Amino acid sequence: MKFLTFIAILALIWLIGLFAFADRVRGYTPAAEPARADAIVALTGPSAERVNAAIRLLEQDKGERVLISGVNREVRRQELRALTPGSNRLFNCCVDLGFEAEDTIGNATEIAAWANSKGYDSLIVVTSDYHMPRALTEIRAAAPGIELTAYAVETPSLDNSRWWRAAVTARRMTLEYMKYLAALGRAGIGKLSGEGRPDSADAPAGETTPEKKAA
Repeated sequence: MKFLTFIAILALIWLIGLFAFADRVRGYTPAAEPARADAIVALTGPSAERVNAAIRLLEQDKGERVLISGVNREVRRQELRALTPGSNRLFNCCVDLGFEAEDTIGNATEIAAWANSKGYDSLIVVTSDYHMPRALTEIRAAAPGIELTAYAVETPSLDNSRWWRAAVTARRMTLEYMKYLAALGRAGIGKLSGEGRPDSADAPAGETTPEKKAA
């Protein structure tokens, strides 16, 4: 009986965490105007909107350069440029492509190496709203000390307070929540082993979140 009670309590905690995570995801959009950072990074995804948003920020002089992380090795630079708005001059001079990353952990490693090579101390992170919490956690673990500003791209299907009523959105939110928990676990293990900073992986000093922007 005690074991079943323990399992029920864990399930309740997990469920509360899922809805708190969903509220956080929905709170990232619409993205507020970010302060200027050293550079901008975009994590590639199912659509070109993440890259488009990063290029628009570059046009607005929100950063010195853009890194597009996780580009398919078969995609040529000119093909990617044709899918994005903005001038060819900016794309040619100030956009770097990363071909090594195959997942979010790889994105974080690629971004950390790029920022370190350029001497950047602050980055605007562009990715989808549901992906943002995990992306920030992974990047922070790979690049402690770099200030991260979230700039999320809205996922229209998740902009509904009743996302849990539709199988597609419920599945997407739940899977991302589980991946986020795994990312937090890796970050915690990294700290215990002396690889991370002592501050919180979830909401550290230096991260600009929509809540802080609104304050």
